[in-house]
Amino acid sequence: MRPPQPKGVAELSYGGSVKWVESSGADRYRRGLYILFQRTVPYPQLMNFDAPNSNLSCTRRERTDTPLLELGSGAGFLPEYIPGLIASEVFLCSDIQALNLMNDPVFFEAAQGLAFRVMRESSGGFRNRLSHAFQITLGREPSATEAERLGKYYDEANRHLQSSPETVAALFPNRIEGVPQLETAGWVELSRVLLNLDEFITKD
Repeated sequence: MRPPQPKGVAELSYGGSVKWVESSGADRYRRGLYILFQRTVPYPQLMNFDAPNSNLSCTRRERTDTPLLELGSGAGFLPEYIPGLIASEVFLCSDIQALNLMNDPVFFEAAQGLAFRVMRESSGGFRNRLSHAFQITLGREPSATEAERLGKYYDEANRHLQSSPETVAALFPNRIEGVPQLETAGWVELSRVLLNLDEFITKD
């Protein structure tokens, strides 16, 4: 399968011979295991996240060891448009990985899918939905501090979205009965935060 990749990558191949035609339909959402590995121009996301050499047997995966910064327990968000990092005693992924997680179409569509699940599978107020989102992504309940900070972020995002219908349409273009577009767009923003957490990305 061929997921979305940045424009111009395929043209870097020998003689510009690689034609990367994005997969569509159900094939677009298959597991990353099935991504076509083009040796002359490997899929960037695989390289950014330390994919092993596919030509050799792999007995031990390498790991990125150049964190952008270290976060201690209780740390807050980074500045406004770099939200993805809350309270865990962990290292943040590298800056390239963080940009990949926040901006890559694959992860953006994953955030849209998570927001849709949260809206369809849970009911009640923000806290109930946040608990469901945490169970899906992290397998646990949010702490009181995490719930408070994410609640503030969600409220702030919704205030911005109310005055920006074009942003709402970009975040969640689908109009589905029983799934409010504005509220779901807010959950897309919050889902991008959850999917950018080291706790979600890293398997200990």
